[in-house]
Amino acid sequence: MNRAVSVRRFLVASACLLVAGTLLHAQAASPQAGAVTAPAPAGRGAAGLAPVAPQAPEEGMGDFPVPPDGFNVARDSVPHGDLKVVEYDSKTLGTRRILRVYTPPGYSVDRKYPVLYMHHGLGNTSTEWTQRARAPIIADNLLADGKMPPMVIIFPSGNATATVDDQKQGDRTQAAYGTAYENDLLNDIIPFVESRYSVFTDRTHRAIGGMSMGAGQTLNIGLSHIDRFAWIAAVAAAPNTKPAAELIPEPAALKKLNLLWLAVGNRDPLMRISQGLHNYLREHSVAHVWRLDGNAHDTAVMSSNFYHFVQKLFRE
Repeated sequence: MNRAVSVRRFLVASACLLVAGTLLHAQAASPQAGAVTAPAPAGRGAAGLAPVAPQAPEEGMGDFPVPPDGFNVARDSVPHGDLKVVEYDSKTLGTRRILRVYTPPGYSVDRKYPVLYMHHGLGNTSTEWTQRARAPIIADNLLADGKMPPMVIIFPSGNATATVDDQKQGDRTQAAYGTAYENDLLNDIIPFVESRYSVFTDRTHRAIGGMSMGAGQTLNIGLSHIDRFAWIAAVAAAPNTKPAAELIPEPAALKKLNLLWLAVGNRDPLMRISQGLHNYLREHSVAHVWRLDGNAHDTAVMSSNFYHFVQKLFRE
């Protein structure tokens, strides 16, 4: 009799634990409507950023479909670019910091190259693009297939508190991605790159892009400095993105841009950020690319959009 009672108590306790765990998981994956949550590292998932049901039909997929199989797989048969970690002194931040720099196969000081500055998401480092999204591999393959022009790609640390000795992996202090980093990029990173590498120094040959928090930085910096950047690509923008009317007080001025790429997945809980900006651009007749695919706030949306927008950069 005692054994039967013990078994029943065990089963009841187990059921309670299972229900509690299920409720906790559901609460983590489904924040209250209107709640603002910090963006998670792309592809890793976090409370409030688990994939959601599709919020809208896919758009722009006719011109920019799902990339072909193997687009992000290294091919031994093609030339490979060089990816290096480079240190620079930031006078703006008063510390020494790092950049990851991709130079294309056959890079030579005897010619000039355009430059793309790519920004990572909150809680990540520049390895989000170089390792997880496989941007260098995608670039190698596209270059081998003659689908993108040779370019130097800079992967900075978008966190202004990161140093050579501490990359602040996992740091979710949003203030670190704001004005201090913008000044570092404009006043230290770009001049350093242009003094060290054989690159063009005009806006026509300079692009800026990013994912999540980095997409917010891309839009905040790029759209307020169209005198410095002619090509802008934002993927899955996070809530750090300034309101559309603040970003674009004079829509007609954006005619100077060669490309404004705006993309997000329809299963991304933060889709509203990009969707709102897209609607504002459309209402003000601002030319831009809008790509809404079936991904979430993840690495897949990064890689697939990188594959497409780098093919459009630096084309006449």
